[in-house]
Amino acid sequence: MNISTRLKAIASLVDKCDKLADIGTDHGYLPIYLIENHVCKKAIASDINKGPVERAKENIVKEGLEDNISCRLGPGMKTIKPHEVDCAIIAGMGGNLIRDIIEQDKEVFKSLQYLILQPVQNPDVLRKYIYDSGYEIIEEELCIDENKYYEIIKVKYGEKSQKPDPIYYEISSKLIERKHPLIKEYIDFKINKYNNILSYISEDTALADERKIQLKHKINKLEEKLECL
Repeated sequence: MNISTRLKAIASLVDKCDKLADIGTDHGYLPIYLIENHVCKKAIASDINKGPVERAKENIVKEGLEDNISCRLGPGMKTIKPHEVDCAIIAGMGGNLIRDIIEQDKEVFKSLQYLILQPVQNPDVLRKYIYDSGYEIIEEELCIDENKYYEIIKVKYGEKSQKPDPIYYEISSKLIERKHPLIKEYIDFKINKYNNILSYISEDTALADERKIQLKHKINKLEEKLECL
């Protein structure tokens, strides 16, 4: 099965395993791809909405993988039990929602070898939550799909005290360390985005002034990281 650049980037972080869960599976493309490419043997395709579950079932039948992939209807990780799967993927949702899903089903998260997260908005909110909770970021990936950047974060449960520079909520320290091929242009993209926001703040209020200070600080920190690459 052919899948998008975004889904391939997510798949690249999955280690060979016996069973995984794809939370918010939509069409079931990711578990189908992972089974067909012998990355995992069995999968659970789960979604909160009936429509995506039905579409996933149709695609699974089309590929002849009914014995390998089961579909479940329900919210977040409530469709799986602790120790039922080796790992799970939560992709295509906002960072706030992914955070809430992990928080609501922490016992399932604890039982996993790792969790792969791909927020479509607010990756900084999600990364801050991961650091504040003491979870370990194992690896990160970055890709462009249809002119949009996607950050992918592979984490595992832990309880260690972490106080990183807050700029690392905005941008991945792991991608900077390994000089990821897209990291320079992604930092540039972020700097331009914040400069644009700054140019639109015209109010002369204490709140607006505070927002300008915050944005200028972020821009300066991002520029520092860019200079080091």
